[in-house]
Amino acid sequence: MPTAPVRNVPLAEYTTLGLGGPAETFQPVTSTAELVDAVRAVDAAEGAELLVLGGGSNLVVADEGFTGTVVYVDSSGVSSTGGDGGTVRVRADAGVEWDPFVARCVADGLSGIECLSGIPGRVGSTPIQNVGAYGQDVGQTVAEVLVYDREQGRNRVLSGAECGFAYRDSVFKGHTRYVVCEVVFELARSPLSRPVRYAELARALGTEVGGRVPLADAREAVLELRRGKGMVLDPADPDSRSAGSFFTNPILSASEFTEFGKRAAALLGPDTEPPAYPDTDGRVKTSAAWLIQHAGFAKGYTRGPARISTKHTLALTNPGGATTADLLALAREVRAGVAEAFGITLVNEPVMVGVEL
Repeated sequence: MPTAPVRNVPLAEYTTLGLGGPAETFQPVTSTAELVDAVRAVDAAEGAELLVLGGGSNLVVADEGFTGTVVYVDSSGVSSTGGDGGTVRVRADAGVEWDPFVARCVADGLSGIECLSGIPGRVGSTPIQNVGAYGQDVGQTVAEVLVYDREQGRNRVLSGAECGFAYRDSVFKGHTRYVVCEVVFELARSPLSRPVRYAELARALGTEVGGRVPLADAREAVLELRRGKGMVLDPADPDSRSAGSFFTNPILSASEFTEFGKRAAALLGPDTEPPAYPDTDGRVKTSAAWLIQHAGFAKGYTRGPARISTKHTLALTNPGGATTADLLALAREVRAGVAEAFGITLVNEPVMVGVEL
């Protein structure tokens, strides 16, 4: 039997930021069937609002809370098929905790998501954001996603190609049509990681970019790097009370990057070389963390009780006592400062619930 809904549950208890007011109705679900039934029930109620919640690691929720129904996804099924050849398909319910899932795949000798270790949240959120880190993103390994299509009122299976994966983006992000129920990953049976694509990680592992290392070594190196940036949840570390990277790395056209370079040189000196990573169609990705730091916002910068992490300028944190309004005031100050200094408007990565940046 499904768990009965509860009224006025503080959402701060279900977000990694520790922020957010009460949900009018809070409905836990523990299976795909319960998830679909709960969403159908909300859709059948005229004018009802829906928020599907997992690990709360990528949410900024209004201090006033959410006037509607929060469906809390706590499903836990994991299964696999194949294995005779070089690949294995692993199916995971949306409510499965992400990092323990990665650890399980690494322990089973399945390669493809090891560099995504330490990311908080649950499986269901990973295709929405096309979660990525250290040269990997889930779009590289997602074979299919079982969704509930709210427009058609039925379950559907979307292939990886149909998910429209792009940098921190997918067909799911910013839209309410699909509810992610289960995700199938196609992983390689191998004791070695995928080729290491991220220079910082390659240095930590003592290998070249493009090299491969034992899966467990890759996982531990990623966890160590993330801990150093306050990006692994730790009750003893106030820097980890965040939503991870608050802004996405800007992707600029060639002409926009040239103009950015001129502004950086004028502000910081003629020898300044802003970070540049080639992207598709001649575009260039640069570093949001670099922009924030060089716009004058150092690690540990505070505005009221909210602050930039003392370990990484890309994380905005609630070390204790902050409100969502405090956090957004800091975010707006940072965004405005970067725009004034470099002519680039940063875009938030977390999903905003009841608030806007």
